Amino acid sequence: MKLSALALLALPMGVAAFSPQPFGRVTTALNSDATTRAMESAAGLGGPTPAGMTGSAPIAKSQPPPRAGLMDDPTILVQGGSLKTWSYASPAVERLQVVLSTEGRPLDADIELWQGPDNTPCKMRVYVEDGSIRPFSAVIETPRGPNTVAIRNIGQIEFPLAACVAADDVDRPLPECASNSMTIQGGALRTYPFDPSVESVQVLLKTDGRPLNARIELLQGPNNNKQVIELYTEDGLDRPFLANIGTPGSGNVVRVVNTAPVEFPMTAAVVPGAINKDFSTSGVVIGGDAGW
Repeated sequence: MKLSALALLALPMGVAAFSPQPFGRVTTALNSDATTRAMESAAGLGGPTPAGMTGSAPIAKSQPPPRAGLMDDPTILVQGGSLKTWSYASPAVERLQVVLSTEGRPLDADIELWQGPDNTPCKMRVYVEDGSIRPFSAVIETPRGPNTVAIRNIGQIEFPLAACVAADDVDRPLPECASNSMTIQGGALRTYPFDPSVESVQVLLKTDGRPLNARIELLQGPNNNKQVIELYTEDGLDRPFLANIGTPGSGNVVRVVNTAPVEFPMTAAVVPGAINKDFSTSGVVIGGDAGW
């Protein structure tokens, strides 16, 4: 009897000890419902989305962000064998500057100015031995818009180039071009040697309204072409040609050839552009002992 009484007394205490508390049961139910609603919202099954949480459906529909600097950088990479065009519909754009460069590889490109259907008033063929040391820079006149500049990389796919066409801050002829201009008859040529302190030269070619056909070469050593430009312009007075050619090192000579017949003379001015004033003519003598 004593054992049965003790068992009856211990039974309520044991049941109470192992039974869940009312407060804990309510709290657990609330947490379970909130977790279920959050999981359903995250899975896109409907229902309101809790504050601070975002469902996966809007993220899946969002578009990828644009590439950084795509619109800020005007330089475009032109792969070998491809063509890029720049169109300007406004007649207020009267001239454009074209700059071509590479990462140290050769540069071989065709540049054309399109104005209207099947009308190419200006075109040129450009070759540069090293597009990093001597980038190509020229100004193309574009009166009476709309105009389109087309640049084709005619090199192999292993030789891409960086092209930039700008209508702002275009180079203008130096004042020395007017006093140093010289007439070159059709079929004739002129050479212009420069001192090693000259880092770049400016070339200005024009005619009295006749077509302009010319070949501009930068030589450094005998028959060593560093840069070659073959130019055609339908009107050398309305569309003169202006170029800045880099001439690093010594022994630079610019050769201008009038490839047109004798009936089409042209005027050429080749003047120094940038001059290195800190250049020293006393170079290092290797193997010499003249100082002893």
